[in-house]
Amino acid sequence: MINLKTFTETNKPTVQEKTEIIDFLYNHLENFGDPLQDIQKAIDYSLHEIPSDGGFVTALYDDEKIVGAVVINQTGMKDYIPENILVYIATHRDYRGKGLGKKLMQSAIKEANGNIALHVEPDNPAKYLYEKLGFTNKYLEMRLIK
Repeated sequence: MINLKTFTETNKPTVQEKTEIIDFLYNHLENFGDPLQDIQKAIDYSLHEIPSDGGFVTALYDDEKIVGAVVINQTGMKDYIPENILVYIATHRDYRGKGLGKKLMQSAIKEANGNIALHVEPDNPAKYLYEKLGFTNKYLEMRLIK
């Protein structure tokens, strides 16, 4: 049975649940992922465990097994920068192509207060899902790493 759990500042995951979500994202983001400590920091931000504007984490379970997760951080801004940024989303490699990514995205869109931005690599197959759900490409992001 597939079910969703959403975690927030007032409905935090247990230490074990949080660790499982971090490990899941680390293992299933594949070449679109980040180091464990970065994933943990984004989750800590969304759960307001570090100074932040908060957000939420939604995990998708097949019985007790995590098969998908999404992390949304609130930006504290509005209009010129969307209120939310989708930091991470992944589905279990054995469950891909079954509509779980769409289910996670629809849940995140419903849960988020305000607009959502996300960054996606041009070769990421999820790009087509985002476009189907109404996301548009506003501009090319550039970064200066100091």
